[in-house]
Formats: sequence, C-alpha cells, structure tokens
Amino acid sequence: MIGTILGSRYELLEKIGEGGMAIVYKAKCHLLNRYVAVKILKEEYSNNADFMEKFKREAASVASLSSNNIVNIYDVGSERDINYIVMEYIEGKTLKQIILENGSMNCDQVIDYGMQIAKALECAHKNKIIHRDIKPHNILVTEDGTVKVTDFGIAKATSSVTITNTSTVMGSAHYFSPEQAKASFVDCRTDIYSFGIVLYEMTTGRVPYDAESPVSVALKHIQQPIIPPKQINGNIPENLNKLIVKAIEKEPIKRYQTAKEMFLDLKRIQNNSSYNIPTSSNENEYTRIMEPVNVLDYEKEQVPKGEKNKVNKKSKTKIIISVAIILVILLGSALGYILTKGGAPGEPKVTNQILVPKIVGLDKKEAEEVVKKLGLIFSVADEVNSDKPKDVVTTCFPEEGTEVKPNQEVRVYISKGLESFTAPLVKGYDKISAKSLIEGSGLVLGNVTEEFSDTIASGIVMSQNPSEDSPVQKGDKISLVISKGAEVKSTKVPDLNGLSLDEAQRVLQNKKLKLGNKKEIVTNDKSQDGKIFNQDIAAYAEVIEGNSVGVSYYRYEEPKKEEFVVPDFRGKTIAEAKALAESLDISINTVGNDDYIIESQDRKPGDKADVGDVITLTAKEPVPPVTQ
Repeated sequence: MIGTILGSRYELLEKIGEGGMAIVYKAKCHLLNRYVAVKILKEEYSNNADFMEKFKREAASVASLSSNNIVNIYDVGSERDINYIVMEYIEGKTLKQIILENGSMNCDQVIDYGMQIAKALECAHKNKIIHRDIKPHNILVTEDGTVKVTDFGIAKATSSVTITNTSTVMGSAHYFSPEQAKASFVDCRTDIYSFGIVLYEMTTGRVPYDAESPVSVALKHIQQPIIPPKQINGNIPENLNKLIVKAIEKEPIKRYQTAKEMFLDLKRIQNNSSYNIPTSSNENEYTRIMEPVNVLDYEKEQVPKGEKNKVNKKSKTKIIISVAIILVILLGSALGYILTKGGAPGEPKVTNQILVPKIVGLDKKEAEEVVKKLGLIFSVADEVNSDKPKDVVTTCFPEEGTEVKPNQEVRVYISKGLESFTAPLVKGYDKISAKSLIEGSGLVLGNVTEEFSDTIASGIVMSQNPSEDSPVQKGDKISLVISKGAEVKSTKVPDLNGLSLDEAQRVLQNKKLKLGNKKEIVTNDKSQDGKIFNQDIAAYAEVIEGNSVGVSYYRYEEPKKEEFVVPDFRGKTIAEAKALAESLDISINTVGNDDYIIESQDRKPGDKADVGDVITLTAKEPVPPVTQ
C-alpha cells in the first residue's frame, strides 16, 4: 500500500500501526500540505454492508466533535474497495507504551492525564457518542503532554455486527465493563468503568483482572471483587484510590454517573490533597432520619374537596391506630435494647453481634484460627503481590472492627510476596538513562563503580548485576559498572631522524604510538633515499599513548637530462651548419671544407636528443658549374 494515493490527495508514506479492525498509515495530504493518519479498514469489515453504513454514520458524528483531547477526524472515503478514515497525525506514544516503559506512573501525572481523558469523554457523551473501547492503546500522548483519545465512534459502530456477536471484542477484555461482558445495555457509564480500569493500570502498572483467556477475564469483571489499587501501590493517595474504586463499581448506579463528575473530583484532588471522595450510595436503600409525615395534610392534598369530611372521620381512627402502633414499637425497641445492650442490673449483657477481629498482618493459619474461634467463616478471596511476607493477611472484608452476625463470611487477601519480573537491560545505556529505566521498573539503583575500557565509551554501562532477564522483585537493587573510557598513559616520543619508515613504525609501536602522516620529499642524493629527516612532534616530548607522529622523508630520483629538438641540417653548407649549431648550443661533427654541402645526419630531424649529444653530419664536395 505504500505509495498509494487515496482520494487524489492522501499519499501513504509508512505503516505506523495495526489493530484488530484496521491498519494505520502516515500519509501526506498534498492538497493542504500536511501529514495525516489514514486508517484503512481490513477487508472483512469493508465487505460488510451493514457495518460500513453504521461506521460511516458514526464517523461523521465523531468528525463533528470539537475537543483538544480528541483526535480529529478530517475525512471518510472509499476507493477501489478500500475504506478509510483520515485523522489528525499525532507525534507521540500511546498511553500503553508509556505504562509498559515506566510501570506505575506518578500520581500527579495520573491526575493530569485523567482530567484530559475525562474532558474527551464529557465532550463525546454530550454529543450522544459512547466510545465502548476506552483502553490505553486508544489514548495518545503528545511530546508536550497533551492527551488525545482516538477511535471514537468506531466501537459503537461495530456493536451490533462484531463486538456483541463475535469474539473480536476480547482483545479489550481487560478494560470492558460487566454490562459489556454480559452483552446487556450500555451507556456513558460503560466508558466510565473502562476509564477507571485505565486509571487503575496507570497507578499500579497492571490491570485489575487477568487470566489465561479473555472469557476468564470477562467473568472476573462480572463476579470477582476488585483489589483496591492502594493495596498494590501504597503511594496512591486515599482519595485517588476511592475515585478509582468508585469508577469501577460493578453496578452502573454506584459509579460516577458522568465524566464531568470524575473530572471535578480529579480537579479537587489536584487542588486539595486532603479532599475526601464521597462513597457511592443509594439513599433509598438505607435507613435515614426524616421529619414526621403529617398524615392529615397528606390526605387533604390527595382527596377531592367533597370527600374531605369522610376523610376526617377516618383520619381520627387512623391516628388512634398509629399512636398504638408507635407505642408498641417503642416498647419493643426498649425491650430489645435491654436484652441486647443494657440488660438488667447485675445480669450479663447479651448480644448477637460479633466484631471482626484484627487479623491483618497475621499469618494465614493464625488468622483462620482467630476467625473460626469467634464463630465466623474464614475465606481466602485471592492471593496478591505485596511487600508483606508470603502467606500474611494483607486486608479483609468486612474491615476489622465491623459488627457482623455469627457465621458471616470474612474474606481475606493473602500476600504471595513481592511480584517477580525480569530485570531490565541497561547495558549500553548512559548512567542517567539506566537509572531512569531501573527506577521506572520499581527497582533501586545500587552500587555504581567505574572501570577503564578500551572498547566502551566513557559514561556507558559496561555490565549490570543482576544481569538482564534475571528474576527480581520491586525494591531490589541493580548495581552498575560504568566505563571510564580508555586509561590515559603517557610516553616519550623517540627520535626518528635517519630511520626508514618501517624502522620508525616499529620504534613507535614499542612506545604505544602510531606512525601518522608521511610527507615525501624528492632528493638527488641517492644515499638519503627513504630516510626520515623531520617529525611533527619533537623527539623526547611526553605525549599520551595512542597518539600519532607524522614524519617527512626523502625519496631519491635520478636527475633528468635536458633535451632539444634536432634541426634539419641537410642541404646546408658546413659553414651554415656550424653557425646554426652554435646558435642552438648543439655539438656537431663533420668533415670537409666550409663550402661542402651536408648530405645526411645521424639524428632524424625533429627527434629529441639530450643536451651534450653530438650530431654527426656527412658532407660532400659541391659540384662545380659546367663551363661552355
């Protein structure tokens, strides 16, 4: 697909992600000259007409959302059986990547990111859009810390065709709500539950429910009580712990009812660290103190005027009956108090309530004995990772000191010790990066020593203990050995004058030095051929081992003779030849009188000859003129 142009404007440049439904590409919009993200739906979804109709309708709705914390949708189109969405391109990481890199996150950062996610959900819910797939994978964080929620509307568009009726939703089973797991009615509170799971993972570094199969995870969402995040990470403030627990209540009515409520509570925690989150309650389910109801006034409001006289007569009877009932109730209450609390003077007090004993911190067997002796049922809810020793009770429900009835179940969570995981690889990192990776994994930087190394640059981790992939637990120390680079040693430069290049190289190696630049100088003195006559670092100077010493040396060349071009002497008299040779400083050899004519020469005219060479000319007597 790389290089494909969609809609005559979006050129696909590189693949940047893939999910269960689509593949995402970075693309260039040639019309507006900007980078965008293009999500191309996979073939199995593109071929489903019902899905495509719902998808386009939902995508159009999401495109109308206006929030800085929602990834903008620019365009929706189809071309050659390719169905795609064009979205805002975000430079950054997914929240899931950040959690995997850092483990549990700083609480201030959790609150900051949480408020931004809540704003995105509030905007969507106001526009009647339910995300249905809130998870860290669908939350992007830019380099400046801005949170962007993506894939709005897509989960809703798939609800009737894919999520409810197939297993494809199980990819998000760790984050979906009990009502989603049961395929029942969902609303904006479904997103709030998933949001709460995301906050849980941000604060603890893990999801609350995990199992070998998605179905098992879904069942835990429906049935298993949550382990409060504060029990996993003791650094979580109590108010943030309560906020998360409230968001992931199994019954939607007990959760936050709107994203704005969550945003406001997060804001209050940010502004006031001691702010107390009110617990979930359903007022109609609990006893409360009320003003007495005036039966007569109530009936007057309900009965027509013509019937009021009849009501008044009946009301008198009802009042008498009501007073009698109240007296019986008061008498019964007083008697009950005497029997259960006060008792008669000198008589032992009788009660049917038992206080849950203090068992947190006890060994499992000790706690079980204490609970059973009081007539209560001891039940282990789960084993959890904890900084407490193995098999020690970390928490109990109901809480210690709570009044309960005989034979009531006391559920406890048992420590299985600190969670083991593999040590991160920090070899090859600089010290600051290594420290960040170690502490981000919940470990502690141990002893740091330094050693010289000829192969590893200064400041880089040479080795670690424990080594990478070794089993460790939170709080364990990792010691590092940092390179100091090559050890610096000094040496004296030898005198290289008069040595050949090979000899100089051997002498320098003995001094842990190198032969550097070699400058060649031509000489006519054959006795100096190949000998060094100068060096760029003076002899006996002290330098660091490993330095290079440049030299200058002679190279002998035999002197070249001067040359001249042989002239043409033929046809000239000997006298003329001598005059020409003298003018050119050329030596000639010939026999005859000056009037003799040159007939031939031993060097061909135009050839080159060395200065000093003698050219031999052959002349003959001239023929006398014929007389009449």
